[in-house]
Amino acid sequence: MKKILLMGAAVCAVFMMSSCKSKESAYKKAYEKAKAQQTETVTTTTTTPVQQVTTQTVTPVTTTPVTDYSNVQVRNESVAFVEGSPLKQYGVVVASVTIKSNGVALMQKLAGQGYNSCVAQAQVNGQTFYRVVACSYDTKGEAAQKRAQLEGQYPGAWLLYKK
Repeated sequence: MKKILLMGAAVCAVFMMSSCKSKESAYKKAYEKAKAQQTETVTTTTTTPVQQVTTQTVTPVTTTPVTDYSNVQVRNESVAFVEGSPLKQYGVVVASVTIKSNGVALMQKLAGQGYNSCVAQAQVNGQTFYRVVACSYDTKGEAAQKRAQLEGQYPGAWLLYKK
C-alpha cells in the first residue's frame, strides 16, 4: 500500500513540475506578434506620402538660472592656505582629507582639468583636515552655481566661507 501511495505521489509531483514550465511555443507566438506589430509600424511610417508630412517648430525649453542663493548652506571655517591658487572668500570644497599628500594630489588633478584649485588646512575638534577646494569666488552666488555643477562629479561638495 505504501509503495502505491509513494508511486502515486511521485507521478503527481512529476506531472505538476512539467506543467509549470513555459512552453517554447508561447515565447515563439509572442515574438512573432511583436515582429508583426513592428513591421506594421514601419510600414505605416514609410508609406506616408510626402505631401502629407507636416513640420512642427519646436521651441527649446529654457530655464532661468536661480539668482537667490540665500538658502544655500555655507560652512564658516577659519582656514590656512596650504598650496595652489589663492583662496577667495567662498570656496567649493570637493573633498576633506586628513593626509596632506592626498589633498595635494586631488588638487593637482583638478588643476589638470582646468580648475583654480587649492588646499586649505582647517582645525576641527583638535583634528587637522585638508580641504580640497576646486574653485573659489568672491560671491556666494557664483560659488553656489559652481557647486551645483560639480555635485554630479563630486557628490557631497559644499561651500566654505573663509573667516
